[in-house]
Amino acid sequence: MGLDFIFILKAIIIAVVEGVTEFLPISSTGHMILVGKLIGFYDTPFVKMFQIVIQLGAISAIVVLYWDKIWTMIKLFFKMDKKGLRFWLAIIVATLPAVVFGFLLEDLIEEKLFGFETVIIGLIVGGILLVVVENNFRKKAKTDRTTKEVEEMSYRQALLIGLFQCLAMWPGMSRSSSTIMGGWIAGLSTTVAAEFSFFLGIPIMIGASTLKLAKFDYSSMTSTYWIALLVGFIVSFIVALVVVDGFVSFLKKKPMRVFAVYRIFVGILLSIMILTNVIK
Repeated sequence: MGLDFIFILKAIIIAVVEGVTEFLPISSTGHMILVGKLIGFYDTPFVKMFQIVIQLGAISAIVVLYWDKIWTMIKLFFKMDKKGLRFWLAIIVATLPAVVFGFLLEDLIEEKLFGFETVIIGLIVGGILLVVVENNFRKKAKTDRTTKEVEEMSYRQALLIGLFQCLAMWPGMSRSSSTIMGGWIAGLSTTVAAEFSFFLGIPIMIGASTLKLAKFDYSSMTSTYWIALLVGFIVSFIVALVVVDGFVSFLKKKPMRVFAVYRIFVGILLSIMILTNVIK
């Protein structure tokens, strides 16, 4: 059987969507579901596995961009240095809520929340929540008491962010948005909240990818699937490399409400399209 180039092209489109949206507070999973449904790349066992793998591709960009910091913290950890210990233990503490809730609710979440309508609701609800939290907590995260380095975080702050990260189990809510909001409420500066969100994505994506890859039935794989998977991983990685640097620069100067407005606008537009049967 020959290669299905249309299928591979659709995979590349989804990979670009993932690379652009993974670290922006607009929900990468939600956008992959929405765009996937619109282009006919949606809701098959391979597509679900593909989405997780290209998320791993995007998160790999963080490892490259922040390698000096990560490697320094690894060395400090094994030297039993306080900063290194606090850095990695904070990530472990923040990861635990998602691990627990993900293990207990994975099947229920996939069954009830991975739908077109639920993603739209998540986009709108998450957008409104982002505006409310930013208006009430972002300015407070600019005081002298603000945590200005990831390795200075307390475990209480890490746990709070980890609990907020669980909101992202609802596609459309956004892991980036949820963890940054949690960071603001916990008293982190915007830059530190974003960076911790990036670092926190590494164990989450590695764990999720490992589970999906272990469960997947590889007897269904074709040459088209293998090429789509490889190209998708590379594309999401490259696009994410470009997007992350620009996003961090944006956060230092601008409020995030523009992303909230975008989320709400897209959610309302898609709702109208469904109600008028433009999308079925």
